[in-house]
Amino acid sequence: MDAGLLLVAALIVLATWYFFLRDSKRAQFVRTVNLLPGPKSYPIIGTLLPIISAKRSDVFKVADKIINKYKPLFRSWMGGYAEINIIEPEHLEVIMSSSRHLQKSFAYEFMHPWIGTGLLTSTGQKWHTHRKMITPTFHFKILDSFVEVFAEKSEILVDKLQKEVGSQGFDVYPYITRCALDIICETAMGTPVFAQDDVETEYVKAVYEMSEVLVERMQRPWLHNEFLFKLSARGRRHDRCLRMLHGFTSKVIQERKTQLLGNGDKMQGYSGSEDEVIGKKKRKAFLDLLLEASLGGVKLTDTELREEVDTFMFEGHDTTSAGMNWALYMLGLHPEVQVKAFEEQERIFQSSTRSATMKDLSEMKYLEQVIKESLRLYPSVPFIGRVLNEDVQIGGYTLPAGCILTLHIYQVHRNPKQFPNPHKFDPDIFLPERIAKRHPYAYVPFSAGPRNCVGQKFALLEEKTVLSYMLRNFKWSSLDEVEDIKLVAELVLRPENGIRLKITKRGDKRL
Repeated sequence: MDAGLLLVAALIVLATWYFFLRDSKRAQFVRTVNLLPGPKSYPIIGTLLPIISAKRSDVFKVADKIINKYKPLFRSWMGGYAEINIIEPEHLEVIMSSSRHLQKSFAYEFMHPWIGTGLLTSTGQKWHTHRKMITPTFHFKILDSFVEVFAEKSEILVDKLQKEVGSQGFDVYPYITRCALDIICETAMGTPVFAQDDVETEYVKAVYEMSEVLVERMQRPWLHNEFLFKLSARGRRHDRCLRMLHGFTSKVIQERKTQLLGNGDKMQGYSGSEDEVIGKKKRKAFLDLLLEASLGGVKLTDTELREEVDTFMFEGHDTTSAGMNWALYMLGLHPEVQVKAFEEQERIFQSSTRSATMKDLSEMKYLEQVIKESLRLYPSVPFIGRVLNEDVQIGGYTLPAGCILTLHIYQVHRNPKQFPNPHKFDPDIFLPERIAKRHPYAYVPFSAGPRNCVGQKFALLEEKTVLSYMLRNFKWSSLDEVEDIKLVAELVLRPENGIRLKITKRGDKRL
C-alpha cells in the first residue's frame, strides 16, 4: 500500500476512534472491556502490532504465543473493535450452547462478496430457515448413497499417486485437495469436474488466494473500509478471484439445471420432509434439492441458491482436505499407529480390493480415532468468531454486549487439564471411556451447540473412505518433524509448505 493511501486510512480510523470515545456508552463499554487482562493497545491498530509486523508464516506462532501468555480469558482490540478471547471449555459452553449468540463476528462479513449470507455466514430467520431446509440432505440414508462417489474418487487418487511411489518425497496436499474437490462437486452439485485430471485447477488456486486475501484484510484495520480496500492491490486480487469462484459455481449450477430439465426430471417443490427425500430412488445431490426448493415452498432466490452452493463448495472441500492431510501426516509420523490402522483395514477387507461400504466405514473404529486425534491437534478451523448479543458473566468478568468473541479451538484442544500430555499424538484419547471423563466442550472441531457443522457426518465418512484407500494401497512416511512444520491459519489451518511424504506400495519391503 502506498503512503498516501495509508495516510487516508489512518485519518479515517482516527476520526472513527475519536467519535467512538466521545460517546458515553462507548466509554463505559471500553472501560468494561479493559478490566480484562490483555496486551498493550495502540491507536488505530489496537493490539494488532505483533500480528501486522509478523511474516505470513509467523502469524500463527505469534498469535499462539500471545494467547498462551494471557489465557484463559483476555481482551484484545482490532482497531476499534473489542475482542474477547476464549480458551476454556467451560467458557466455550456458555457461548456455544446458547441460542442468543449465533451471529458470526464482523470478520465474516469480508466473506460476503464470495459466499454471501449462506449457511456459514447468515443469522436470524434466514439461518434458521436454511438450516431446517438443508439438514435433511445430510440424513444417514442420503449419505449412504454418497459412499459410492467417495470410493470412486479415492480409486482415482490411488491411481494418480502411483507415479510418486519410489520417489524421494512429494507434497500430498494438492492430490488430496483435488480429490476432495471432485467429491464435493459430484455429491453436492451432481456434476463431475474431473479436478484430479487437471493439476492446474484454477478454482482451487482461487480458493487459496482468496483465503489469503481475506485473512490479510481481517488483520489490517485500514483495509476494513470497503473503499480503501477496493483501491488496494489486495482488493484487485480479491475481485479477480471472485470472478473465477462465482464463474465456476454459476457454470455448475446452470449445467445441472440444464441436465435436470433435459432428463425430464420433475422440478417438484421440496417440502422439507426427510422421508420424502429418502423415498426417492434416484440419488439427489445437494444442488438438486436446492433447485427444487427454489421452485417450491422455500422460494430461494437465484442469489440465495448461489450463496449456498458457494458455501458448500468452499466448506465441503477445503476443510476436509486439511483434515485428511493432517491425518496422513500423523500416520506417516507414527508407524506404530499406521500399522494398527492398516491391521483394522485387513480385518475388514481381508486383502480384498473391493470398494468400501457404509457397513465397512462403521467398523473402522480405530481409523475414526486417528481422524479425531488429528483434528484435535490440527483442527481444520482453528478459531471461530461470534458477536455477543447481551452481557454475559464469564470467569468473574462482565463481557459487554457488542464484543466480538473469538473461540480458540486450537488452544482448547491442547488444554492439559482435559488432555494430559496435550501435544502427543494418541488416538486412544478417543476411546469411549476416556471421552466420558472429559468436558463435552473440550473437543469441538465441528463447533457445537445450535450452530454446529451440519456436514460433520459427511466429512467423517469422506475422510474414512479416502484414508482407507490410502492405507490399503500404500505405506506412508512423513519427511518433516512437527517442529519443522509452519502453521498458517487462514480460513483453514494448513502447513505453509504442504505435507511432504514418501510412499511405498503395500507388499514392497523397501519401507
